[in-house]
Amino acid sequence: MADNAPNRPIEGAGWAATVVLLRDGERGLEVLLAERPGDRGSFAGAWVFPGGAVEPADVAGDAIGSIEAARRAAVRETREEVGLEVDADELVPIAVWTPPQGAPKPLTTTFFAVRVPDGELVLAPDEVVSTEWVRPADALDRHAEGAMLLWPPTWVTLHGFTHAASVDEALADLAGRGVHDFRARRDDARRMVLWQEDAEYDPAAEPAGAAGPRHRLVMDSLPWVYLSAF
Repeated sequence: MADNAPNRPIEGAGWAATVVLLRDGERGLEVLLAERPGDRGSFAGAWVFPGGAVEPADVAGDAIGSIEAARRAAVRETREEVGLEVDADELVPIAVWTPPQGAPKPLTTTFFAVRVPDGELVLAPDEVVSTEWVRPADALDRHAEGAMLLWPPTWVTLHGFTHAASVDEALADLAGRGVHDFRARRDDARRMVLWQEDAEYDPAAEPAGAAGPRHRLVMDSLPWVYLSAF
């Protein structure tokens, strides 16, 4: 996705940005996860990366769906939610997530990754219950045990970091990959999410069970299973 190129949201969707903060821990790469309040919001009780909606002040003359507007929103939301000041120029865009039709909070969201800056965490009490630095594999294990609520974009993003040994390695790998566009569809049984590379993504074009590539997250039971050649 080129800078300043508008994304394509679902009808009626808004725009958002989120930041994967990275650090080198004693046992390897760690990410910062924030727990949302359990009694309100579309992601009630979930563990997420800091982020939120793009606001009019973030646009600053660019298109509301541009990467630059998303950068500004990412910086502001990180400051507001966890009190850290990230450098907009250091944010590495890694993915754009468009939710399926009927999603409770239809926001097309740009995900960024960055090394955590210096500073103390200061949590916004209305938006963040707690935070935790955790290895991606450990977060996925806790989710598999039913001990940590994750949404599909967070789960898949964590999965992508499981093999990185350090922040330097992770950021170098991301810089070589480019930005992946995830456009989601839920299957009729609502047991999995499919993305556009999956052979069954368009049911009008391919019948259920069609042979071909798979890009999906199967969520009918724990642990979730991610199938992807991408």
